[in-house]
Amino acid sequence: PSPTRRSSDLTDSLNILCWEGYNTSDVLDPFRRANPGVKVSAESGTSDPDMINKLRAGEVNVWDIINLNQPWAREQMYPEGLIKPLNRARFEPFFENMMKEFQGPYEYAMDKSGKELIGMVQRFGPFSFVVNTNKISRASAEDQGFKLFLDPAMKDRYGVLTYDNWNIMHMSIAADVDPFKSHSEAEFAAYEKVARQIFKGAKLLTDDLVGMNTALVNGEIDAYFTGGTYTASPARFDGETQVRGITPKSGPMNGKGGIVWIEVTSEVNNPQISPLAQEFLAYVQRPEVAKKVAFAEGTYNPVTQMGSDAVLASFDADELDAIQWDSLEQEMANSVDYDINPDYDAMYDIYSATKRERES
Repeated sequence: PSPTRRSSDLTDSLNILCWEGYNTSDVLDPFRRANPGVKVSAESGTSDPDMINKLRAGEVNVWDIINLNQPWAREQMYPEGLIKPLNRARFEPFFENMMKEFQGPYEYAMDKSGKELIGMVQRFGPFSFVVNTNKISRASAEDQGFKLFLDPAMKDRYGVLTYDNWNIMHMSIAADVDPFKSHSEAEFAAYEKVARQIFKGAKLLTDDLVGMNTALVNGEIDAYFTGGTYTASPARFDGETQVRGITPKSGPMNGKGGIVWIEVTSEVNNPQISPLAQEFLAYVQRPEVAKKVAFAEGTYNPVTQMGSDAVLASFDADELDAIQWDSLEQEMANSVDYDINPDYDAMYDIYSATKRERES
């Protein structure tokens, strides 16, 4: 059950709706110790649209902080009055310690007018697919991109990590269709054909990244469709560095074939907002906390604060290798920003139907 708030709880609770990582004790416990008597609760979501729908359904009265991928704050949550602006004087200086790509005014942290700061950025990463480089070379995978999964020789040699929203984007790219624009009938048909082929040719379907990495390591599969630094990192950190996230060298999005997600953490427009909401946003910017966010239990990711020498120095060689730091700059250059698909509902219906065909 989601936490609830009474007016008397105002100063003694902080409720965070987030992607996994911010809800770990490593991140939250030092904040709890610094604020004794405050109940800090964090719940992780399963998709950006699902989390936004919680706020739309009235849970703006419950949550103080929401942590989502980059397009949603400026495109939907701020225009709909679900989140509120931050104090620019307090938070803008943090951008100076970020990697150059994120230094302010950073587009996705601002409202469309460019006047209001509506969120802080931290974790990010390229997200396309994953291979076992002992079986498929990195260079070959980058050159083929998602067409790898349409090669008849790959039938029954790959899995599909069933992250629906991402699968839809990636199936579009495999069909040479840009997912982030309105689509023609011919593009819908191309997407449907590819979705059916990818499901039909997959050896396994699961939403469990650990299980998928295990199948990759033990030779059951040679690659999996939908994945990246985020999903490959736990296996790499365990020494299985043949597990590698791949970003295609080219594709249908202005010539690019990869997508990068970047989380934006915002203050909810809660009429009884916790006074600790902005304190938490400042807390996670600290060098030692940024490192904990990057290496929160389960999966490991780069953070924007790695532009600071103090933060970068806190990562050892194995940790940098786990998050593919060596190729990050190139992978980012080959990616576009995750955006909103205007035809998501129609593409989701096609996706669900082709997935059911595979399962029947």
